[in-house]
Amino acid sequence: MKLSLKIFTLLSIVVALIFSSILLLSPGSKVNAKIDSKRFQVLSKTVDPAKQNIKLFWKNDKNKNYGNFQSLKTKIENEGQQLIFATNGGIYDKNHRPKGLYIENGIVLSKIDRKEEGYGNFYLNPNGIFYITHSEKAFIKTTKNIKDYNNVKYATQSGPMLVIDGNIHPKFAKGSKHTNIRNGVGILPNGNIIFAMSKEKVNLFDFASYFKEQGCDNALYLDGFVSKTFLPSKNWTQMDGNFGVIIGITQ
Repeated sequence: MKLSLKIFTLLSIVVALIFSSILLLSPGSKVNAKIDSKRFQVLSKTVDPAKQNIKLFWKNDKNKNYGNFQSLKTKIENEGQQLIFATNGGIYDKNHRPKGLYIENGIVLSKIDRKEEGYGNFYLNPNGIFYITHSEKAFIKTTKNIKDYNNVKYATQSGPMLVIDGNIHPKFAKGSKHTNIRNGVGILPNGNIIFAMSKEKVNLFDFASYFKEQGCDNALYLDGFVSKTFLPSKNWTQMDGNFGVIIGITQ
């Protein structure tokens, strides 16, 4: 009887250990989610476009690119306002012109690019457009799904899309060794905007996964190694750079 009891006890311990291991390895477990969320460090900013003053900037009153956050910050402060957030807002050409569609204050300053083949991340199709309407609502759509932009106040085209209708871009490879600093933008389920920049080098699959984990059905890549962010509330103030478009929040 004593031997049978010992065997039963040992079997119970083994079963408990196996069950615990299954729980730890389960894709939906809290432990696994916690590990995934820490695979790389991210600096993020959530924005309510209906309540916060978000704008896109390219050129100043002298028709010259702002280029960096310090230049924009100086201009904003001269107008009696404060710059509370800024990030580079999309891929640009060798002349620092926005690549593809760019709309500022309802005016189209750069035409939409509907080409499906070309060099670089911009043409890793589908690419897409991040835009804000005159009614202060934000959207991200693939370029082919943009039919008109009569109600658009601000827009920037970039590429590739990171998340498309809840799915990670099909051309991204899990475990890819092609890593870089990256920044992007996504739309949260409640309609708010989330901007994110990796603090360390990351591949496109993992970067896109971050936006998907936040609940974004659609997210757009903004740029790579040139990416910088100004976010003093989190002690992050990269003032240098030489960008095309800058996305900023003022108050």
